[in-house]
Amino acid sequence: MMRLSSTTTQRTYRYVRLAILGAVLSIAVALVVAWVTEGPVMSLSGLFYTSGRTAFTGALVAVALALVALSGHSVEQILLDVAALFAPLIAVIPTPIAAGDVPGEGCRGAVPCVPEEYLPDVTTGIITFAVIAIVGAVCALILARVQQTLSPGVIIGVVAALVVSVAMLVWLLVWPDSLLHLGHLVATGAFFGIMAAIAVVSAVASRRPWRRVYVIVAAGMAASLLYLAVTGVLRLVGVDLSGRPFTLFGEIGVIGFFAVFWIAQTVQKWNEIDPSLV
Repeated sequence: MMRLSSTTTQRTYRYVRLAILGAVLSIAVALVVAWVTEGPVMSLSGLFYTSGRTAFTGALVAVALALVALSGHSVEQILLDVAALFAPLIAVIPTPIAAGDVPGEGCRGAVPCVPEEYLPDVTTGIITFAVIAIVGAVCALILARVQQTLSPGVIIGVVAALVVSVAMLVWLLVWPDSLLHLGHLVATGAFFGIMAAIAVVSAVASRRPWRRVYVIVAAGMAASLLYLAVTGVLRLVGVDLSGRPFTLFGEIGVIGFFAVFWIAQTVQKWNEIDPSLV
């Protein structure tokens, strides 16, 4: 009888981690193709307004599903479940743009905005997200009860899904203009901020040389997020950064460290028979 060299759980975790790296690569490829065929795109998020929109949104939804698929009870995995809530929102709520940020798109003047014609897309996306998140939370509770795996981690994930869903619906209904101006920045900051926290937790739980890798990843993500926050605030108050790739540099830093994290995780956990951590 042929002996299997790996377990089903091993292979599943390997493929899921590799799929996350594949999603990152697809965004990079879409950026290059859009840049070559349509003209300069000043941010990864600006792909929403180009022919790369399908690849951009699809990759983020795939990342969310992959993060949820990495189920478990560790602190890292609880944080991943929460992070998974924000990945689709990065895709659903477009980044505000000014003239020169994306070929053929943008608002007049230095202050960026989301063109009004995209509001129906945002509305449908937010409502769909909220419904799916709430249904998913209910299903998670039912499955946990049936499988006798109900734990504080599951409860935290369910509560987070309900809170984020309701908050997004209220934001959409009560302050839609604010959502369009700040929603993308908030979702991006929350997602990568949680990923930086996961890198810190992984550093504490790991030995050398992995500890050093995760510390570098956490610091790099934090620095990139701070840079993006500063550039975002400058743009919102009217500082003219349009037509310049300042935002793109920060996004490349964030997504680059995100990829490094998953490469390290894939290599470190490759031979674990029953992966209990991320």
